[in-house]
Amino acid sequence: MASIGPRRRALRSSGRWPTLNRTQALVLGFCLLAWLSLIVILAAAPEVYDEMLPPALGHHWAVKIVFVVALSGFLALLSIGVFRRWRWTFWLILVAFMFGLVRAPVAVLQLTGTLQESGPTWYAVLQGAIGLVQFAIALVMLAGYRRAGVWGSS
Repeated sequence: MASIGPRRRALRSSGRWPTLNRTQALVLGFCLLAWLSLIVILAAAPEVYDEMLPPALGHHWAVKIVFVVALSGFLALLSIGVFRRWRWTFWLILVAFMFGLVRAPVAVLQLTGTLQESGPTWYAVLQGAIGLVQFAIALVMLAGYRRAGVWGSS
């Protein structure tokens, strides 16, 4: 057991084992939960995707699967960027997560009937909650940027 500690330190210092800070862990955790929710919604409530996808594509399973695979690839690319501390990934995620705050009032407007709902009620609530979580992570990212630079690497 005693040899595991030095080995891990050697892997970290060689650059093959990245150390993650709090900001990176939050973003990666969010990406993982977003991916899991995509899969769960596809399995449990595929009709939600029927309303999001253009009617010209039809409502076939193949279209839904391609949609989920494309989003999975995008989330994987973002996750790689977080691990490697790519600057453009930091700024893209930060801007996108700041705009997540808009999801909360939209969800409230959908729930009150002012805006047309884009899915079941539970989906509007989920979108509002996701937006608030995104905004909170964006604030953590900004605080980390002020303290230590992009991804805390400076």
